[in-house]
Amino acid sequence: MKSNTFIIFNSIGIYCAIFHTSAYLTYSTSVAVGAHSGIEECKHQFTWERWNCPESALQLSTHNRLRSATRETSFVHAISSAGVMYTLTRNCSMGDFDNCGCDDSRNGRVGGRGWVWGGCSDNVEFGERISKLFVDALETGQDARALMNLHNNEAGRLAVKATMKRTCKCHGVSGSCSIQTCWLQLAEFREIGNYLKIKYDQAQKLEMDKRRMRAGNSADSRGATAETFSTVLATELVFLEDSPDYCVRNGSLGLHGTEGRECLQSGKNLSQWERRSCRRLCIECGLKVEEKRTEIVTSCNCKFHWCCMVKCQQCKQVVTKHYCSRRDGSSPNTTRRRNRGHKR
Repeated sequence: MKSNTFIIFNSIGIYCAIFHTSAYLTYSTSVAVGAHSGIEECKHQFTWERWNCPESALQLSTHNRLRSATRETSFVHAISSAGVMYTLTRNCSMGDFDNCGCDDSRNGRVGGRGWVWGGCSDNVEFGERISKLFVDALETGQDARALMNLHNNEAGRLAVKATMKRTCKCHGVSGSCSIQTCWLQLAEFREIGNYLKIKYDQAQKLEMDKRRMRAGNSADSRGATAETFSTVLATELVFLEDSPDYCVRNGSLGLHGTEGRECLQSGKNLSQWERRSCRRLCIECGLKVEEKRTEIVTSCNCKFHWCCMVKCQQCKQVVTKHYCSRRDGSSPNTTRRRNRGHKR
């Protein structure tokens, strides 16, 4: 995690100039952990897709190597922003910060029929406020790309709120549950990742008024940009550019292509999307599926012997895996594909 954490610190732009030194030291670890969890969730969500959240995706700044404005960029910003807010909120509720604790602002109020607010709600308002100061500090420009990043940052924070769960405890004579005390808790971060993945699939491409945009940083140009973004709900992801061909290696964009990628053809409890990974990553990218068998040795039949030792046998197992490989005589840039529309 060390190398990734270093990249994340740079990508989020955590500099002491943002806050006073004491505040920076208080929150910086949580921010780094949150950003790392966002990137790990990104990798999980895109494991079996052509774009699989590569290391180049860790750069969040518009002015720090991630200069694209694609659908994938929108997800990276949203999930990273959500991860920072999530971790700050959780650490706040756990008492890790002296100036923050549970959100009890609604305690005692009637929430609905048979229940009242109480307990220890996760303080998402605090997490939202601090994460916004850290993550949004990157975008100092007012161009369309900077506004896109800010919009998707906000969509990520709203996803944390949208997935919160109401948890209740019963009260009453002999467990009759005549009244309930309820509070709001963060969902599992995986659920937030699933939520944003759906938003990614539904992301909207914004068509900018190029004639007005040519005016540069003029009032007319800024007005055109603001008008375009005002038509989109804050909860939705947006992008400005079509995605490149993720089948093919592109060093300048930090893309590795799908040659050499593992895919799934069989196994228990595979989703339909996983079962189709070989077709998506290999066949539709003009590559063939190559089967490789490897022998692995694991500890098995372990037994506890008094006292105090565990003895295991060494078991050998042949594992079959599938990978995308180049067809005989083909060039990596002459792939034959059937890509139509949004393919990832």
